[in-house]
Amino acid sequence: MTSDHLYTLAKTNMSIVTLAVLTSLIIIFGGSTVYLTEHGHKGANITNLGDAFWWAIGTIATVGYGDYYPITAAGRIVAVFVMLSGIGIFALLVSTFAKRRLKRAESRLKSKTELQPSLLGQDTKTAIKSKIEGIEKLTEEDFDTLIIMLKSLRRTLLEESKISSKCPTCGMVYHYKPKFCSNCGLDFSGSAIAKP
Repeated sequence: MTSDHLYTLAKTNMSIVTLAVLTSLIIIFGGSTVYLTEHGHKGANITNLGDAFWWAIGTIATVGYGDYYPITAAGRIVAVFVMLSGIGIFALLVSTFAKRRLKRAESRLKSKTELQPSLLGQDTKTAIKSKIEGIEKLTEEDFDTLIIMLKSLRRTLLEESKISSKCPTCGMVYHYKPKFCSNCGLDFSGSAIAKP
């Protein structure tokens, strides 16, 4: 791999690279610290650096085999730090992958809807009706496209119909007739709503 490829890989996967570096640092410092606090004590089972790193990897991975464990108070404090770091890193990793997957799905849906011509009025209604008639055969992506089409049609119809109201107190604009203002709390049941 050339340095350009490494730079591109690091740039696109920066959050994963950051987590990998952080994990490595915690393993190195946690393992070294536990080794330094444990290796000279009677009854300690972490007596060499290899055992300390094996313990740190098992602990940060939240596996904790139990074959190596700290016995001193300082070693146990380091162990708690490594354990909590492992849980936090795992949570960050899962959320990073989930965020990526969501972005990829959103971009796929966005590109699908941008490729379709902007349908208005009767054409949109006809397209929606045909999709609803075959709803049993729709794929997940087709169903998502149908939802986007429905939302777009609703937004277009609301904007075209100019059915909107405005709170006389705070000026909040609604595309429907609410019972109360969600901004200032004014009760609309007894008062008139201003037309914008």
